[in-house]
Amino acid sequence: MVNFSLEGKVALVTGAAYGIGLAIAQALAEAGAKIVYNCSRQSTLDRGAEAYKQLGIDAKGYLCDVTDEADVKKMVADIEATVGTIDILVNNAGIIKRIPMEEMEAEDFRRVIDVDLIGPFICAKAVIPGMKKKGAGKIINICSMMSELGRETVSAYAAAKGGLKMLTRNIASEYGEFNIQCNGIGPGYIATEQTAPLRERQADGSRHPFDSFIIAKTPAARWGTPDDLKGPAVFLASEASDFVNGHVLYVDGGILAYIGKQPK
Repeated sequence: MVNFSLEGKVALVTGAAYGIGLAIAQALAEAGAKIVYNCSRQSTLDRGAEAYKQLGIDAKGYLCDVTDEADVKKMVADIEATVGTIDILVNNAGIIKRIPMEEMEAEDFRRVIDVDLIGPFICAKAVIPGMKKKGAGKIINICSMMSELGRETVSAYAAAKGGLKMLTRNIASEYGEFNIQCNGIGPGYIATEQTAPLRERQADGSRHPFDSFIIAKTPAARWGTPDDLKGPAVFLASEASDFVNGHVLYVDGGILAYIGKQPK
C-alpha cells in the first residue's frame, strides 16, 4: 500500500501564517505531521497562531528571518531540542516586487533574491545535517511558473524562482544518496487575499482584465485555490515520493502546457 502518512514527522513550513503556506501546513497536519512555522514579524506570527487555533492544529511558531543564517540556525536548534528533528522542510516564505526593470533599484532586486532564493538555501542548509543523521528527509521548495516563464515587472522574482528550480535540482543531486528528496511545487495563479483585487468584478459586471487573461490562459478555466496544493504537498512530503527527486510539480491548471485561446 502506498504510504501517504506523515505520522510522527516534524514539518517546518516557512512563512506559513496564511495563504499557500497555511494550506500546505494544514494538509501536512491532517496527514499526521507536527507543524512548526516561522514569520519575520510578530504581528504575522500572531496571525498565524490564531489561524492554526481556528483549524484545531497545535502548531508552534517562531519569530525568525529566513535571510539571517544565525537566526535560522538558532530556530532549527530550538525545534530539534523541543519538538524533534525536522523531517520535512517547506520553503514557502517569499516576496514579490512588481516594478519595471528599468525603474527597479538594485537594493529591491537583492531583497527579492535574499528572501526567495537565499532564504531557501539557508533553511535547507540548516536542516540537512539532521536529515542526514536520520537517514531521510524531504525538502519542498515553493517555486513558480516564473521558474519557467518571464513576465513584465517581475525580473527579480523570475530570477529568484528560476534559481530556486536549479537549487532544487542541485540539492537532489548532492544529497539524494542520503535518502533526502528535494522537489518543488510550482503554483499557478492561486486565489488568495493578495490576488483578490485582480478577480473583482468591474462596475459593469465584467471580469477584471487580468482575471480574463488568466482564465483564457488556463485549460481548467479557473484560478487555483490553496486547497489545490494540499495533495501535491502531502505526496512530496511522504514516502509515496521516495524515488521522486529534483522535480518541480507545476500545479497550474495546465497553463504551461497551453498556448491560450485564440482572440475573438
